[in-house]
Amino acid sequence: MPTPGTGPSRLAYIDWMRGLACILMFQTHCYDSWLGGPARQSRFFMYSQLGGTFPAPLFLFLAGISFALVTDRLRQKNLPPGQIARSTIRRGAEIVAFGLLFRLQEYVIAWGWAPKSDLLRVDILNTIGLSMMLMGVVCWIVLSRSTGLRLAGQPGAAVPTSFLPAAHNRAALILTAATTALLISLLTPLLWTTWRPRWLPWPLESYIDGVHNVGTPQAWLFPIFPWAAFAFAGLAVGFILMSPWAHAREARVFFSIGGAGIVLIELSRWLDSMPLQLYPVYDYWHTSPEFFLIRLGMLMVILTGSYAWCRWGFGQWGFSPLIQLGQASLLVYWVHIEFVYGRFSILPKRGVGIGAASVGLLVITLAMLGLAYVRTHTKGWMKDRVTAVLAGMRRRPARAG
Repeated sequence: MPTPGTGPSRLAYIDWMRGLACILMFQTHCYDSWLGGPARQSRFFMYSQLGGTFPAPLFLFLAGISFALVTDRLRQKNLPPGQIARSTIRRGAEIVAFGLLFRLQEYVIAWGWAPKSDLLRVDILNTIGLSMMLMGVVCWIVLSRSTGLRLAGQPGAAVPTSFLPAAHNRAALILTAATTALLISLLTPLLWTTWRPRWLPWPLESYIDGVHNVGTPQAWLFPIFPWAAFAFAGLAVGFILMSPWAHAREARVFFSIGGAGIVLIELSRWLDSMPLQLYPVYDYWHTSPEFFLIRLGMLMVILTGSYAWCRWGFGQWGFSPLIQLGQASLLVYWVHIEFVYGRFSILPKRGVGIGAASVGLLVITLAMLGLAYVRTHTKGWMKDRVTAVLAGMRRRPARAG
């Protein structure tokens, strides 16, 4: 067993939070799929579904933090803004493709009773991928503008992005990301009601307000408004955490983020209590900026807690189930759906009580943990084998011709 300080890396809090999102996702899906009868009307079920409001914001928030990390590393390699944008936008497009492939798989497995419109459902993977593409465009605009301003005083000079004033670039990126998150949140109530883009075909409109093909926005879908706001908020936080200033004051910065999260929670409650409302239709639990603020505040508090756990808690000792799940979150998301909602559901849908559903949840969690362990360790083993084979080929003497 490792001694304290030799456990997970300093960025393990990202995987830990992804793992937490996976656990919350498992319990939400399992109880939603399997509970039936009186159990479905119980307070237990209500609270299980309330916990289900966290996984999607967590995944998007962490996508933003990870995006900032990748962008920062590419900037340190002196890559121009265009090349950084191509790399990050391409990754976002890959996630969108995974989302479309996942919908195709679901349709094929449910062949015979699933409507064709399910192929175009806006799911969480689609929104994560599109959010990454949008973040890539925004970062490209900010970095290109900074590069243009710097080159304006040096005609003909090719100045890499990393040669620009780093603090200025980072501040511009943080401010732009935070402003974009706030703007998405503020526009959401209007785009779901009075400003709905009804002139768009429903598959495109659904990416804006989650209308799908039923004529009204659906709260169970994941349109860009408001969900992409969590990704841009994560992007702003990520650029803060990646700064040299934050590295030198890591613990203080994380606890400041948690404190700011508490402020956002209280601000949300105060704004919601105000008698004056700015929107013609106010829906606190689905579209309101106040609900975005309170969930963002909670995410920031969770971020602080995960950092403390990974640095000083049991996250520093040996095997961490949450970190393990977080390292294979896409795979376990993809697979568990089939054994909970699909044809291969391990329990009758809406046919069992709380006890049986809880046993099923334990089975799913352990199975996905085992799958994640095999996935990460097989990946490392295969990488080592390929590296060894290539090294052997380089050492092999050439045959005489």
